[in-house]
Amino acid sequence: MGTSNTKHCIFCEIVHGAGEASICFEDARAMAFMDIQPVNPGHVLIVPREHHDSLNEVPEDLALHLFHVALKLGPVVRRVARSSDLNLVVNSGEAAGQNVFHYHVHLIPRRLGDGFDIPLPFAGSPMPDRTLLDAMAARIISELRDPVRRVTRDTVAVA
Repeated sequence: MGTSNTKHCIFCEIVHGAGEASICFEDARAMAFMDIQPVNPGHVLIVPREHHDSLNEVPEDLALHLFHVALKLGPVVRRVARSSDLNLVVNSGEAAGQNVFHYHVHLIPRRLGDGFDIPLPFAGSPMPDRTLLDAMAARIISELRDPVRRVTRDTVAVA
């Protein structure tokens, strides 16, 4: 069973048949339905049937399954939406723009000039010196290799 810090979850209502949705895919572990405020026609949300607030809580095998569903739906959504490109987006946590706290994946068909943007590189980001990038990479490698210092999935280490 998943975890929840919220009392009301619209996606859980949809999963359990109590909420209204235009469903385009279902299996035992996931469901996909049309976003009610789409970036472009064909914008799909892929949700696990089990409630997990954010990516930090989703079991690895379930996260991989949701990505597999996105890979399966992607070509179909592009064809139906008459779009050659798409974004696969996860907003995990409030600071990352998540506003429905039931983990989900956005599959967004894209068109040149559609006005939607996830600007990377971000204009407000400075280009750090290579030594700072190397130092952060070394810290990540160290954490991955040292099981005693490894941060669990539900905690965040702040340096």
